[in-house]
Amino acid sequence: MKVLLLILLAQLCSPSLVPEREKDPEYWRGQAQETLRAALRLQRLNQNVAKNLILFLGDGMGVSTVTAARILKGQLQNRKGEESLLEMDKFPYVALAKTYNTNAQVPDSAGTATAYLCGVKANEGTVGVSASVTRDRCNTTKGQEVTSILRWAKDGGKSVGIVTTTRVTHATPSAAYAHSANRDWYSDGEMPPDALEGGCKDIARQLVENIPDIEVILGGGRKYMFPKNASDVEYPHEDKHRGTRLDRRDLVQAWHEAKPPGKVAKYVWHRRDLLALNLSRVDFLLGLFEPGDMVYELDRNNETDPSLTEMVAVAIRMLQKNPRGFFLLVEGGRIDHGHHEGKAKQALHEAVELDRAIGLAARLTSPQDTLSVVTADHSHVFTFGGYTPRGNPIFGLAPMQSDVDRKPFTSILYGNGPGYKIVAGERENVSAVDFAHANYQAQSAVPLRQETHGGEDVAVFARGPMAHLLHGVHEQNYIPHAMAYAACIGSNRAHCNAASRPTTTILLPFLALLFLLC
Repeated sequence: MKVLLLILLAQLCSPSLVPEREKDPEYWRGQAQETLRAALRLQRLNQNVAKNLILFLGDGMGVSTVTAARILKGQLQNRKGEESLLEMDKFPYVALAKTYNTNAQVPDSAGTATAYLCGVKANEGTVGVSASVTRDRCNTTKGQEVTSILRWAKDGGKSVGIVTTTRVTHATPSAAYAHSANRDWYSDGEMPPDALEGGCKDIARQLVENIPDIEVILGGGRKYMFPKNASDVEYPHEDKHRGTRLDRRDLVQAWHEAKPPGKVAKYVWHRRDLLALNLSRVDFLLGLFEPGDMVYELDRNNETDPSLTEMVAVAIRMLQKNPRGFFLLVEGGRIDHGHHEGKAKQALHEAVELDRAIGLAARLTSPQDTLSVVTADHSHVFTFGGYTPRGNPIFGLAPMQSDVDRKPFTSILYGNGPGYKIVAGERENVSAVDFAHANYQAQSAVPLRQETHGGEDVAVFARGPMAHLLHGVHEQNYIPHAMAYAACIGSNRAHCNAASRPTTTILLPFLALLFLLC
């Protein structure tokens, strides 16, 4: 162990840690001047009407996760990592969003989803309803439903889609279409008797019934669509993957039946079938690739399950067929799950995959008519530090040992979670375990079965028409209002006639001057 620490300390002091070009002050001056020129170009605001809207949501993707994912992305490309750029880093406008729920300082994913999709803050655990609704109380829901930007886009004549790596009935996607006093009411099999007797609908049923003309729905969550104990098509012998519905309904069949005559609706559960579709001949697409959440990207079977990037590619190509544009919600939902399990490697690879999807979407669209926003619902108590040297493996050790218990520690740590381990009355010696393993649970200060969310603000990255509206510290519920304003959807459209003629508006002073001169 002493030898290992000496090597790490030698690396920290080594001049080879510094790339040769970075030793020259002109490198940094030139970089700063280029950044300045780019900033000056932003003075020419893009005030076009946004034909398309894409909201990328990294569930649990706090700022520390963004930074660590950037380093990981660079190191996967055999670079040091710190100097790398995520696709979201290239967005010219950045803001901060305050994530608290109306009844919670540190929020959950349901109340936050209601904020950034429906434009109103709400109580933790509730989706698509106002703060007048109490979690678990079905009888408080009626009359308190709030609609989402997905609904506003649909009402504005746009096509709409949802892509997620979680269940399509999970907290983030459900706020786009459902109204529920409990985020966990995935099917009627998860609902208490009083909620069923009170007339509340489960979230899977609302997916099929509330907005039946959502053009694209891709993710996991098959079992909530089928009768209780119905065998899963992919895992027929595994009881945990069987259907959960008490009403015995087949909601995939109901989804088909809800489509207008003459329209082609396709349901797929296998990557091969998804990628083989002739999208020009498909009007509605439902893809459910796992009984529950989709598998972590590091563990994904790339023959049966599509990646998030592949799903986004299909969704955009489907939605682009509408000349009036589209709204697409893309969730990298399992960043959050990796952190809850203390598995930083899983979480960060999920974040890198989300960033890959952001890059793909950028290549398929134009910032002239597409407003893209990247944000998170909340953060996590995830951190990395320890005075690591430049290029230190993001999942590696800090270059020192504790001056209290004389043991090494990993750069990545959690404030709480399942990684708290005591061996023989002392903190576990991480040199005795494979801390680079995908399922290694990083050490935590407080023992919990599940690591918790963090309460700090999250970043908001924006590019495209009216992206400059996202520019400071905002309440999280401001996000969909700014996006709707840019696209001339929702209730605030008084500016839209003028916004559709930006060139004329700019030329008016010059035309007036020309008239005077003549």
